[in-house]
Amino acid sequence: MADPIPPGRTETHGDTHIVRFAVPLPHPPERVWLAISTPGGLRGWLAETEVLEPHLGGTVILRRLTTGTVGTGTITAWDVERIVEYTLEPDGRIRLHLEPGNGGPETTVLRFLHEFRGTDEVRLDRLADWHDHFTYLFEALDGKPADWPAWSRERWQELRDKYEARDYGAT
Repeated sequence: MADPIPPGRTETHGDTHIVRFAVPLPHPPERVWLAISTPGGLRGWLAETEVLEPHLGGTVILRRLTTGTVGTGTITAWDVERIVEYTLEPDGRIRLHLEPGNGGPETTVLRFLHEFRGTDEVRLDRLADWHDHFTYLFEALDGKPADWPAWSRERWQELRDKYEARDYGAT
């Protein structure tokens, strides 16, 4: 099966990187919103939510189930069924914006942005991380949430190697 996730892109300004993805999803925005803004939804593809106060200025604490890394921060944008932005330490700003897809009301485009500081190696790691997680999102929306104990470092490394070889994320 072809990869349903288009490659991510990046912009770099000094040691600040912005990773962007535009992910077409064959699901209505209401369903995608639940996946990106609720504890149950986030667990299916991204992280365990230790705290999630669903409003502008609310606290958020996410624990990545692949690495155990904990990000603590604030919800810096919250527009119900459209935009959620988490600004986390040590991860930076993570913005998820839903738009109607080209396939009618049952489709959505997730426009994603992650702004962070780091080396070029970190930039490549983040491209692979997010690509991997968006594959999990695609599967979770189809009723197959991530089986975190079966997470494969090899799958991630394969993505990382593709981004490094092609460097199709740099601008």
